[in-house]
Amino acid sequence: MEVTDENLATLANYLQQTLNPDTNVRRPAEKFLESVEVNQNYAILVLHLIDKETVDLTIRVAAAIAFKNFIKRNWPINEDGVNRIHASDRNTIKTLIVSLMLKSPEAIQRQFSDAVSIIGKCDFPENWPSLIPEMVEKFNTGDFHVINGVLRTAHSLFKRYRYEFKSQKLWEEIKHVLDNFAKPLTDLFMATIDLTTKHADNPQALKVIYGSLVLICKVFYSLNYQDLPEFFEDNMPIWMPNLLNLLQIKVPCLETNDDDETPGVMEQLRTEICECAALYALKYEEEFAPHAPAFVTCVWTVLLATGPQAKYDALVSNALTFLAKIAEKNNYKSLFEDPATLSSICEKVVIPNMEFRESDMELFEDNPEEYVRRDIEGSDVDTRRRAACDLVRTLAQHYEDKMMNIFGQYVQLMLAKYGEVGAAAWRGKDAAMYLVTSLASRGSTQAAGVTRASPLVDLAQFAHTHVLPELQRTDVNELPVLKADALKYVMTFRSLLPKELITASVPLLIAHIGGRGVVCTYGACAMEKLIGGGMVARADLQPHAAALLAALFAALGQAQDPQDHNEYVMKAILRTLSCLQDGCLTYLGDALPKLAHMLSVVAKNPCKPHFNHYLFETLSLAVSLVTKSNPSAISAFEDALFPIFQEILQNDVQEFMPYVFQMLSLLLELRGAGGAGGAGGEAYGALLPCVVSPALWERAANVRPLVRLLCAFVAHRTQLVLDSGRLNAILGVFQKLIASKTNDHEGFYLIQTMLYKFGNDVMGQYAKQIMTLLFQRLSSSKTTKYVRGLIAFLGFYAVHFGADPLIDLIESVQTGMFRMYVERVLVPDLQRVGGALERRAAAAGCVHLLASRRMLHDLAPLWTPLLQALISLFELPTDESALPDDHFIEVDDTPGYQAQYAQLTCAKGAAGDPLSGIEDPVAFLATSLGSLASRAPGVLPQRLAALDEPHRQALQHYLNTYSVQIC
Repeated sequence: MEVTDENLATLANYLQQTLNPDTNVRRPAEKFLESVEVNQNYAILVLHLIDKETVDLTIRVAAAIAFKNFIKRNWPINEDGVNRIHASDRNTIKTLIVSLMLKSPEAIQRQFSDAVSIIGKCDFPENWPSLIPEMVEKFNTGDFHVINGVLRTAHSLFKRYRYEFKSQKLWEEIKHVLDNFAKPLTDLFMATIDLTTKHADNPQALKVIYGSLVLICKVFYSLNYQDLPEFFEDNMPIWMPNLLNLLQIKVPCLETNDDDETPGVMEQLRTEICECAALYALKYEEEFAPHAPAFVTCVWTVLLATGPQAKYDALVSNALTFLAKIAEKNNYKSLFEDPATLSSICEKVVIPNMEFRESDMELFEDNPEEYVRRDIEGSDVDTRRRAACDLVRTLAQHYEDKMMNIFGQYVQLMLAKYGEVGAAAWRGKDAAMYLVTSLASRGSTQAAGVTRASPLVDLAQFAHTHVLPELQRTDVNELPVLKADALKYVMTFRSLLPKELITASVPLLIAHIGGRGVVCTYGACAMEKLIGGGMVARADLQPHAAALLAALFAALGQAQDPQDHNEYVMKAILRTLSCLQDGCLTYLGDALPKLAHMLSVVAKNPCKPHFNHYLFETLSLAVSLVTKSNPSAISAFEDALFPIFQEILQNDVQEFMPYVFQMLSLLLELRGAGGAGGAGGEAYGALLPCVVSPALWERAANVRPLVRLLCAFVAHRTQLVLDSGRLNAILGVFQKLIASKTNDHEGFYLIQTMLYKFGNDVMGQYAKQIMTLLFQRLSSSKTTKYVRGLIAFLGFYAVHFGADPLIDLIESVQTGMFRMYVERVLVPDLQRVGGALERRAAAAGCVHLLASRRMLHDLAPLWTPLLQALISLFELPTDESALPDDHFIEVDDTPGYQAQYAQLTCAKGAAGDPLSGIEDPVAFLATSLGSLASRAPGVLPQRLAALDEPHRQALQHYLNTYSVQIC
């Protein structure tokens, strides 16, 4: 793919099409670009297009995004060693990207910055030692467009230090960065501060300069996060006073107007400084101690001077977090222990930042999803309320009596005013309820909510007096914020409230599912939590089932825009059906068409992953429940769902394909081998060729569900698989899986299912080839996971096809191979096998080997070591140590969405037990040895005498337990 004008024009044309809102235009263009990205020089062509100033900026930005996504998908070499980018392209990209990034417009710069971060994570510093010197060199240009580009890239590259686990490799990388970057960053920091004075009368220049200081603080935070570097500790007299000064400084020309909704550069700078100060206060208490009092005073001043506008939220949140970190430390107790100080904090900082503002009301009414995400889920965006509560909780740990007394008084005052004035004082009651809900918690779990409470209020009495009255109002949309508070209270304290109160609240909660926005969501969420936590049992739920499901489906509606779908309502439907089980069958007739329609809608725009997951779970549960009571109903499900599944597969909706494969597996398993009626009868046959198509297996998220589906075909459409001529294709899938460190366990599952279902008559001709592949992989990459899988699989083989045939088969691959396997793998690594079924298979296989003719005679020296290893398997815990070929797989944290495999709990198959009849391997060993002793009298006593004393005692205990005599 040469860099020619013709190719650049073609690439620009396809990128233009990817911006088209029409999916019929956009999708083919996306597929084309994905298909050619593996060609050598593709990335270089994209970079040249981005660099072409004559090309429309929109297309250049689209190209930058495509380049970043290309890097994200392909730059990391996967653990199986597949390199999707040519070595020369890699070197060219690293040569070009920094300089190209720094001369590009900011929109492109940001995409390149992310790309550099992804490349850096893989290659830096070992394979990209020139990166930091090249970046530092640009600090001397004096061009702040370039300097900010470097800083933005540095932030993107170093921010992962904030959350990565400590390791020797990480320390070495950070040391390399500090050695080359800490002093230039400090020099730049001082030079930039100096420029703020020189350009004090130039607002445009100041905006860029202070923007640089924001980025410098972000980088400073990342470099200090893991540990306090010696350089920054030595230079605290430079950094801390200057940060403190920047926190206090007023730059009138950069201050934003009250009407501005987004934080200006000064708010951003103060926010970053508060975060840096909080880090030092928390982690480097001793070193920060001389600076702490001045920062506390300054942050306090900032808080008192900051208005309620939403643009200050991040600043206020970080400032409150700083005070909370300071308050945690015993060294600073003197700053807070005066009751007057505590009262002042409560009155002037905490209460004002807990009050419901106009911006909160706008969010509550106009974007209920975001409101719920912040309030219930605790999203990435810290709210003022949460930060204020964290501060109060921290103070309450040290001064609980004083804090509870102060806040108790405020709560009573606000509630009393609401009692007198009524609806006009709802904000005061809201703040009181928020305080109680937040501060009464002393411990919680996901299932039960709060499990321990503080003495702030009597929870049950508070619920009767202040919560239930709000829920008992006839109009569910009257004073909606207080409704939400009341619903949240019931949800939060569900495990501590009396059962009769919970039971009485159920119809009230159901009524509120009919409310608008946040009220509806909180009603659904509260019901889901009560059912999921066991506070509302099936018997208590049954009388309300019709009303609850009607309310939930009404709330779900028939929304044509997936953006309007409510994941909490969908989850509540799933939880309700799961609790009712066959008690919900009478309601599913109406529900299923609605669910199927919902699936067809979201398939066109799968934008809400949680909603989609709960929808597939609900459909899977419904299929299982209905077919359990009426097996013939499977055809109706197939008729309803297959057209939607077909559309998803044809349109290559990647996010849904793993779900579809799981549901197809479930339908196939429920249908069984019989019956060919409905859409399913012929459709499965047409589906099989698609399932073995190599393109589907390229996506990691598809692998496990596709293996499950293939196994369902093998188990329930055995003859179809054989007649279709696809057996070799399935064996090809096995070969690909077994070669992969990630998916080798899936390969064992597939081949085991094939052997189990097809038997030796079909699989015998392939047995030697299978064993050859298994032992080739063992010699090339002996990981712990693979060794466990191999031992368990060969144990399964010995149980089903005999130990002597297994030995002969392995020997046919290479003479002496079986002896090597026992000596180098089976005996030393048997203890590594984990998992109940795997351990049972491994143990049963060993017993069969011990009882085999070849082991007794030709391979007699291996007999006693194998028995000792088997006894150790029974007596000792699993060996969790790593083998040399093991490696640590890090979670992919690069930006952007990537569909991952998500298992549907409700679509799990009821797998047959391939080892039925061998429930207790210890009993199986004892009885097998007894049978062997009677077949070969006089042989075993001598063998058993060679056992170590602990093993001999353990074996004798087994024999005594099962009344077996060896003679």
